[in-house]
Amino acid sequence: MTMFYSLINDIQDSTVSGLTKRQLRALTRITDLFVAGSSRYTRQQTELFGEVFKILVAVIELKTRVKLAHHVATNPNAPAALVRVFAFDDAVAVAAPVLSQSSAIDESDLVATAGTQSQGHLYAIAQRQKISEVVTGILIERGEPKVVHAVAKNAGARISDDSFLELVARAGDDAQLALHVGTRRDIPRHHFLKLIETASASVCSKIVAANSKYADAVQGVITEVIDDINLEVRNKSRDHARAKAKIRRLKDWAELGEASVHTAARAQNFEQTVTALSALAGCPIAMAERAVLNENPGVVQVIAKVAGCSWTTVKELLLMTVADRRMSKTDLEQARRNFERLESRTAKRVLEFHEARRHVDSFASV
Repeated sequence: MTMFYSLINDIQDSTVSGLTKRQLRALTRITDLFVAGSSRYTRQQTELFGEVFKILVAVIELKTRVKLAHHVATNPNAPAALVRVFAFDDAVAVAAPVLSQSSAIDESDLVATAGTQSQGHLYAIAQRQKISEVVTGILIERGEPKVVHAVAKNAGARISDDSFLELVARAGDDAQLALHVGTRRDIPRHHFLKLIETASASVCSKIVAANSKYADAVQGVITEVIDDINLEVRNKSRDHARAKAKIRRLKDWAELGEASVHTAARAQNFEQTVTALSALAGCPIAMAERAVLNENPGVVQVIAKVAGCSWTTVKELLLMTVADRRMSKTDLEQARRNFERLESRTAKRVLEFHEARRHVDSFASV
């Protein structure tokens, strides 16, 4: 262990020239010593190495630690243990370079850092070229707007369905975030639809607040724009194309029925659900999409009634996660009573009125 103590002296010696390079060599050699002989070290020796790694950042001044961290971050052969020391440094200036750039830091350390460290640490992680769904989930959950914006703008960040749900919810009162989320290539279509519906409501409320007499016309214009965007996105969606082909086959074979909606809704398959619901109710698919995504449970119940669905299927529709309704047992029971009281002919009239109103609004906006 003579070499080990000599290296420690080199690390703590602030009088020599070429301070950073010499200290880096010493730190690297200590790490190499541990990796090479870890299987042969006694418990006491292993604990000694552990203590050294814990105090490395404490025995070097901040300015030098920052320089070392930048060097380590861009060195593909940097010892992983040394990278880890800097990644967990409380000083963001030290941790940020390795958190944002180093390929030596592993997933578990990124998860631990994202779950415990400061917003500065989280922002650094959000700059990585590639980020897993697990890590982005933590960044979105814990992150302040700056962090969340960085994740949403990062094309290399993988975002889960639940995280997209959270992003869309947070974008409701954050126009810039809505723009970042909406322009991502990987955003699922049902989240995109939810996003533009929310964004349009925000735009509409501002215009109406300025001049309320144009409320109906404004809503018509916005609705038409949303429908045009939705049509373009839908036509380019492979998932929608597959769902449409499947429902068409079932219809041709006279096998399309309530079970098609029930099975798709239970499987949380948005595309197949809305396509089947639209076909059975004889309504535009855009209307079925909005109904499924609408937080108001009454909307989807009307279309489901026209489609000839039972409460069992309606319940599955209301429990679809895409709308984020989070209905309690009491809410579901109230919805059941409302659905059972709703007559089919009344539901059909509601749909007819709704579609006619949209045509009038679209015409008025021309």
